[in-house]
Amino acid sequence: MTGLSPNAVWVLCSTLILGTASGIIGCFAYWKRQSLMSDALSHAALPGVIIGFVLVGEKHLPVMIGGAAISALVGAWFIHLIRSSSRIKEDAAMGIILSVFFGFGIMLLSLVNRMAGAGQSGLDSFIFGQAAAMVVKDVRVMSGLALFVLLIALLAYKEWKLHLFDPAFAQGLGLSNRFMNSVYLMCLVLVIVIGIQAVGVILMAALLIIPAVSARYWTHSFGWMLILSALFGGGSGAIGTLLSVYGKGWPTGPFIVISAACLFLISLTLGSSKGLIIMAIQQYRQRRLLHQPRIREQSAMERGRSA
Repeated sequence: MTGLSPNAVWVLCSTLILGTASGIIGCFAYWKRQSLMSDALSHAALPGVIIGFVLVGEKHLPVMIGGAAISALVGAWFIHLIRSSSRIKEDAAMGIILSVFFGFGIMLLSLVNRMAGAGQSGLDSFIFGQAAAMVVKDVRVMSGLALFVLLIALLAYKEWKLHLFDPAFAQGLGLSNRFMNSVYLMCLVLVIVIGIQAVGVILMAALLIIPAVSARYWTHSFGWMLILSALFGGGSGAIGTLLSVYGKGWPTGPFIVISAACLFLISLTLGSSKGLIIMAIQQYRQRRLLHQPRIREQSAMERGRSA
């Protein structure tokens, strides 16, 4: 691509793959009605990032990703524990874990930034994201993990479809719902932890939720929804990255989310399945069909009077 540095091309490829994986896993979260789970786990990953940095003493992405994954899984376990052992509903449990873990992460970040040399570590970029700060090694790790998630999602397409839409039938066929839930949670955590450096813990949830919701306005088919959500997610990642590159210093994460939001507005307005314009046209046609018998009755009555 003309005008792009080699590092920018690497970042573009990684955000493209990340957006594609986020779109597909976001579809699973949408149909499991766990969109807030992605928000909770992305915030819960922040303490693990900081602890991973403290253990190594430098910015080492594999260790920090491992710490983020462990922290997010602990957050998911606490959500399950609160939900199963109390009367608190799942969305309230997610809100509690989201705020507590994120607050704990910010506290750790403020303490670590006081350490010698930690101020230049780039840990602050994990809050809002800073894709431009990634080096080739970081991009390779992120891309490899994202491709692994894509393979799991696509190779087991039939199993995912059964698990999401008819779990009782899937159980009867020998497909363990507990196993599928564990694989889903693992994929969700992986996508979150590999994306927080590019998009940040605050905005990562948007990259998971918005493409799936946008795709829902175009189709009723689960397969096509997966394809469209992957295209919307990958397109948002690529467009946001290009805007930040040509903007010379513009933040990548916010522009990726803004690009996804623009695609959502287009889908909301022009979507062929549930778009506002299509819905308005359908409602207008239904009103006309309902009024036609009345109009015929009135015209018949008027002809009878005139006769």
